[in-house]
Amino acid sequence: MSLNLTEKKEVVAEVSAQVANAQSIILAEYRGIGVANMTKLRAEARDAGVYLRVLKNTLVRRAVEGTPFAALADDMVGPLVYGISTDPVAAAKVLNNFAKGNDQFKLVAGAMPNERLDAAGVQALATTLSRDELLSKLAGMLNEIPTKFARAVAAVRDEKEKQAA
Repeated sequence: MSLNLTEKKEVVAEVSAQVANAQSIILAEYRGIGVANMTKLRAEARDAGVYLRVLKNTLVRRAVEGTPFAALADDMVGPLVYGISTDPVAAAKVLNNFAKGNDQFKLVAGAMPNERLDAAGVQALATTLSRDELLSKLAGMLNEIPTKFARAVAAVRDEKEKQAA
């Protein structure tokens, strides 16, 4: 089913809005993937906050034109699913994890603002910690500091009490 001009403009506007807030865009070829598996992928993407759609490449090229993701235009060939995320790592993680369990699903390329990634770069990005994971580690480390300080003060107090006795 072909889109009319108004529908095409709406799609370009929707994708442009997603790209404006994006920190990463990942492209993957989905040829041969069944409906059930694609539905599962969409659910995983939704849970991770990733905008995931199968789109006409020409429309996405227009949406990324003049943006920090314009370098991806040459990779937009064939049947692609687009993962767009405000978290730099989320889209790469979701699509890479799905590709591990589905041999027909192939990562094509990706980009972070002003930096194009090949398939290996997307896989490397997927192995890094997400923003939420980094924040939770930082919070854990910050909670450890007062705890360690309190233990050290208590140890010094106990030592002084022993020496006084």
